[in-house]
Amino acid sequence: MEIEMLTAVLLLCILIFFALGAQVGLALGGIAMGVGYLTWGDSLFNIIPTTLESTYFSFILLAIPLYIYMGQLLTKSGIGDAMFNFSQMIVGRLRGSLAISVIGVCSMIGAMVGIIGAGIMTSGSIALRPMLERGYNKRLALGVIMAGGGLGILIPPSIPMIMFAASTQNSVGRMFLGAMMPALLTVVMLIAYVIISCWLNPDRAPMDHEQEQAPELPANEKFKIIRDGLFSMLLIVAVLGSIITGIATPTESGAIGVAGAILLAIVFKRFKWKMFTEAGFQTGILVSVAMWIIFGASVFSNFHLLMGVQNMVAGFTEGLDMPPIMIIIMFQLIMLLLGFIIDEFIIVLMCAPLFTPIAVSLGYDPIWFGVLMIINILIAVQTPPYGFALFYLKGIAPAGVTMGEIYKSVTPFILVNLSVLILCMVFPEIVLWLPNMVMG
Repeated sequence: MEIEMLTAVLLLCILIFFALGAQVGLALGGIAMGVGYLTWGDSLFNIIPTTLESTYFSFILLAIPLYIYMGQLLTKSGIGDAMFNFSQMIVGRLRGSLAISVIGVCSMIGAMVGIIGAGIMTSGSIALRPMLERGYNKRLALGVIMAGGGLGILIPPSIPMIMFAASTQNSVGRMFLGAMMPALLTVVMLIAYVIISCWLNPDRAPMDHEQEQAPELPANEKFKIIRDGLFSMLLIVAVLGSIITGIATPTESGAIGVAGAILLAIVFKRFKWKMFTEAGFQTGILVSVAMWIIFGASVFSNFHLLMGVQNMVAGFTEGLDMPPIMIIIMFQLIMLLLGFIIDEFIIVLMCAPLFTPIAVSLGYDPIWFGVLMIINILIAVQTPPYGFALFYLKGIAPAGVTMGEIYKSVTPFILVNLSVLILCMVFPEIVLWLPNMVMG
């Protein structure tokens, strides 16, 4: 079968299976096995042991369950509450301070967890109702939680970044460093949007009502909030610092994060055996799902790559006779469209080994392209109608909040993230300056 026809058949099968609600990992693996058997016969089954070995015996991918476990410990122990209170105190009595605090908390949680759900679930459960009760515009309240919650995949240590580095044989440390400036730029632009929008339309965040609801805290309470917040920040420094300085690999830093999360729970007197076991069970469920998805996607991508899809895409891009930057933009559009129907892990596993070698052959840095991919995914998961961030938020939103309201709230924040993507494309040094300075 010609590679073009094979690709069309595979994509059609994916759309049909996803429309029928099939499990992502089983659907991808099953499609590859079915079509591959008809194409290759029994020789296809040689892919299975090699894929199993590369997937389940990869030291770097062991970081995934560790970071998920760390995130569950942070969520179950209530350390997210401490981080929110600390952020709220730093911001102070500024108009829209609650919304700004949500962005700050999501940034800190994302820095420790590396996944989208934890930031949205934690910040949404803590801050959405208080913002609505204090008269915040509903779209603003919903939008900042969605936008901030998605930051988990852009702020190191990000699990999709680890997957990108593993699947393209690039440095995880350089990837993390490359994402830090775009992540900081995104946070600053989100906060600037909140401040400017509230200044232009004060009704979006009523100041007088907020002042009434936020009495001055006694000194001992302030000390406790600052102490807990600083201890939480130390965990971020330990996890990221150990990777950047080369003291630990991303996997070892995940173990440091788990130990640190347990230690923080003990220090904050939040450690309970029930919390510990619940975090473990939830991690087991999430890891099981994640590993099936990774395995199914790896079988699918390996079969497609062995059939020669890279040569097909390379020939297609050469035949277009377009400038290299237009090819990069085309890749961004493809990934953005994929993000409407599948989650971030699948996009990385499918597109990273396919697009990155072509980007490198065009003269672009793989770390720059990888960070563009992560920002692109960040936009996709917030985009209606199927963005995953939308459904995370709907799960913890009050009963009166409809999906229509959630859809409407996300537009300005998507535009902010899109602006960051364009800036990083136009000025690659935003991504490459820090890794080049630190790691050469």
